[in-house]
Amino acid sequence: MGRSDSPLMRNRPDFSFENAARQAGARRIVGVDEAGRGPLAGPVVAAAVVWRDGGMPAGLNDSKKLSAARREALFGEIAAACAFAVAVAPPAIIDRLNIRGATLWAMRQAVLALGDLPEHALIDGRDVPPGLPCPGEAIVGGDRISVSIAAASIVAKVMRDRMCPVMDRDAPGFGFAGHKGYGTAAHLTALGAAGPSPHHRRSFAPVRDMLGR
Repeated sequence: MGRSDSPLMRNRPDFSFENAARQAGARRIVGVDEAGRGPLAGPVVAAAVVWRDGGMPAGLNDSKKLSAARREALFGEIAAACAFAVAVAPPAIIDRLNIRGATLWAMRQAVLALGDLPEHALIDGRDVPPGLPCPGEAIVGGDRISVSIAAASIVAKVMRDRMCPVMDRDAPGFGFAGHKGYGTAAHLTALGAAGPSPHHRRSFAPVRDMLGR
């Protein structure tokens, strides 16, 4: 961005990026983020959030800095204050496109799923998804400094976490409800004993290595 106020030094997200987009002529601005790039199992979930009029909820921040209970509480406030959409890239798409491609695919689908398309997109990370219906701005660490992206990070994380107990019931024994598909010691032990479930990403090591042995 080249701004002198060093946005990554801020303690909380604010509307600086949204205000800059409005000053450039955009009226409907969307923040986009994802959850679930790192796990061995389960989908990548992307969320697109557009703020309506009004301020941000107290305590809004990058989802990784919040407890599960706080994320759930903020999710309700975001849902009341924003328009949002969610898109899911399941393991089959992750394995076909790779994790980066699947993440960008899901981000684009989330933006397209909004009822009214935005005029400017603020994207967490280094990449702007191809095929967006509007100009996009990639912001490294955006979930820490942009209110819209922080809200999207919370929505994506809460929605993905809610899917994990469903995965757990479908494939009991792996502990998906607890570790959310990440490669914990217990998860790796279960994976070695039972082999991959339909929820596992076959292109990810050690799942890939297990299938190839």
